[in-house]
Amino acid sequence: MNQHTAGRSRAVWALVITGAAGFMAALDNLVVTTALPSIRKSLGGELAELEWTVNAYTLTFAVLLMLGAALGDRFGRRRLFLAGLTVFTGASAAAALASGINELIAFRAVQGVGAAIMMPLTLTLLTAAVPPARRGAALGIFSAVTGLAVASGPLIGGSLTEHLSWQWIFWLNVPVGLALLPLARLRLTESYAPDARLDIPGTLLVSGGLFGIVYGLVNANSDGWTSPTVLTSLIVGGALTAGFVRHGFRAKRPMLPMRLFRDRAFFGINMASMLMFLGMFGSIFLLSQYLQGVLGYSPTEAGLRMLPWTGMPMLVAPVAGVLSDRFGGRPVVVAGLVLQSAGLALFAMVIGPDASYASQLPGLIVGGVGMALYFAPAASLVMSSVRPAEQGIASGANNALREVGGALGIAVLATVFSSQGGFESAQSFTDGTVPAVWIGSGAVALAALAALLIPGRRSAPATEPAAAEKLVRAAA
Repeated sequence: MNQHTAGRSRAVWALVITGAAGFMAALDNLVVTTALPSIRKSLGGELAELEWTVNAYTLTFAVLLMLGAALGDRFGRRRLFLAGLTVFTGASAAAALASGINELIAFRAVQGVGAAIMMPLTLTLLTAAVPPARRGAALGIFSAVTGLAVASGPLIGGSLTEHLSWQWIFWLNVPVGLALLPLARLRLTESYAPDARLDIPGTLLVSGGLFGIVYGLVNANSDGWTSPTVLTSLIVGGALTAGFVRHGFRAKRPMLPMRLFRDRAFFGINMASMLMFLGMFGSIFLLSQYLQGVLGYSPTEAGLRMLPWTGMPMLVAPVAGVLSDRFGGRPVVVAGLVLQSAGLALFAMVIGPDASYASQLPGLIVGGVGMALYFAPAASLVMSSVRPAEQGIASGANNALREVGGALGIAVLATVFSSQGGFESAQSFTDGTVPAVWIGSGAVALAALAALLIPGRRSAPATEPAAAEKLVRAAA
């Protein structure tokens, strides 16, 4: 095997392994949404406890992402990737075996720990394995896979719940994880950040800050935004996060150098990612329940009717990755966010107790194309905005902001839903969902404005479009 063939094989294996791991971690963000009625019937629990089956994962995932990236830089990215994958797989099996709602919540939190260690290292390992000329296409495929996982969570969760049982939304991870462990050990190359050291003060500040903020956000809907617990969590979390920002400016070797945010590309894509997840997570959380609770679809039927939205990344994102190599990532990302915002707006305009599927279809298709266009170049923009030695922590920071955005989206849109409507009737559910989805659309529109800050031509160079297309075909 010559050097070129070996390099290509290494790149394809890295894409397969990191893509599968990223899919699992991203899938588990929202996979339980369509299974909540079955989980409640099986394990009991009030609405607030059911929300925690989503939020427990989001909380530990968001809080520990940057620590996971820092540990990988220091002790070996492949080694920590394997550790995170092991924890995630074991916690998935434990969640499937949970006999009570509190046990399920606890194991969901452990799942989030494993995902937080594993997820930021996927991009670093993939970037190291793929030559720069092919990187945009590879990262486009990776982003499409993880974006598809987020969006298809309700479909996969609903189908498994209806045709097997809700436990299978967790059992699904176990054979995939067990298959990936030996493949990752054999096919991924170990790498470290040069002279990496753990930033203990920065780790404590960012972990405590994110915990306070996310904990406050996920409790805001059930306890109220002005409750002592929520206010204390948000204030303390905000203060610790401000301390982390100050530390990032003043420390000699901080975990996250704040100078990175002076770069328009890094700042723009991170703000766009946070706002995009705010609008999308909150909207999917409500719309998947709207299709079942109001329109009367089964979990599988609801997931299938969302397929024009959730399945579009499979068709569009690989092409979008090549386009971002050729024309730059900014126009593709901005176009995707504009279309995603328009898709949510179109959906909000037709939501009603008896809305026909034909009236929903334009919003689903437009939103799906937009989501695919956003996810494809986003990862490439993050990784190309920093030096190679900083790519691990840049990936961790971007993932952390996305998760905080998702938690904020669920908290804010659920609060709007509760203040304007409720679960009492189809009309009441509609009354709450419409303004919430409009806010989701507005958040994604703000994300498009943030993406305009990104300078042009900051993605991978377009010197070898044919090579990028070959990688797309090889990974397909």
